[in-house]
Amino acid sequence: MTSKERSMAVLQGQKADRTPVAPLMMFFAADRVGVSYKQYVLESEAQIEAQLNLHENYFLDILTACSDSYLISVDVGGQAVYPENQTPHLVQPIVKTEKDFKAIKRPDCLRPGSRMKYQIDIVEKLVKARGEQALIMGWIEMPFAEACNWCGISAFLEMLYEAPTLAHEILTFITDITIEFVLAQLEAGAPIIGCGDAAASLLSVPMFKEFALPYEQRVNAAIKVVGGMTELHICGNTSHIMQNMSASDADLYTIDHMVDFAEACRIYSAAEKTVKANVNPVSDLMQATPQEAMEAAHNCNRIAKGLRYMLSAGCEIPAATPDEVYFAFVDTVLNGL
Repeated sequence: MTSKERSMAVLQGQKADRTPVAPLMMFFAADRVGVSYKQYVLESEAQIEAQLNLHENYFLDILTACSDSYLISVDVGGQAVYPENQTPHLVQPIVKTEKDFKAIKRPDCLRPGSRMKYQIDIVEKLVKARGEQALIMGWIEMPFAEACNWCGISAFLEMLYEAPTLAHEILTFITDITIEFVLAQLEAGAPIIGCGDAAASLLSVPMFKEFALPYEQRVNAAIKVVGGMTELHICGNTSHIMQNMSASDADLYTIDHMVDFAEACRIYSAAEKTVKANVNPVSDLMQATPQEAMEAAHNCNRIAKGLRYMLSAGCEIPAATPDEVYFAFVDTVLNGL
């Protein structure tokens, strides 16, 4: 089987020749081809080369067009900083008042030179280069996470209580932009879209159901209408909202290491969804011995045996993870160790 055939088989509940290897790797990808993270973010050829290298030399079955969380934010007027080897960030929030929000104009995701168009082009180039062999994943931030980018996390969380009507207006506006952006990536050839909503892990169950879930559902529904698939990636401890997350109707769920993986498998397998394992990217990989990494992977493989499952860490694998540790991790599915 090709990487694409293997991944699609698992996503569709069919038998694959082996478990797909599907961790998120960005800093790791940049490091292994000798480019700075700033280059990875801002130079499309560097990002493409880095992802192709992971498929060729690191057994990665899903290649991801993703580098930072601020594409839409920049295209609506945010000013981002791109450090040489750290995660990009906004200089300051875009929305501090209702007046700030009302002044934002809906961006065109296909505008030449825009950050969204930049990512759409990367998706298209990855699909042309390797789309027959590997599953190519586009990426967006879900509306709740994007709203936290625009307003700042603390300020937006306060808004949920103090100005919920305005919060919903912002989320609705962002959802419309997000859907346009995601459809353009699908049109560029990505069969699946990764959807980050990390800030949603901070919400209580009632707040998640009101301010995150309905907007996740709208985005996922728009993707499914055109035949696409989605991965819901929420970092952090999502134990309290897992049951509700399954109602978002994503196809694939990343489970972070704080979550009981057996319970996650129970919930998502009952919903006929696929899960990605929750190996701790720091203690089980970056700081681990090869034997420790292998044992962590074995534990997840054992729990998920017979289910729709992909080998992964709970979040991005750090660049400082030694190759011998990474290969011990993936050998558990490559060679059935």
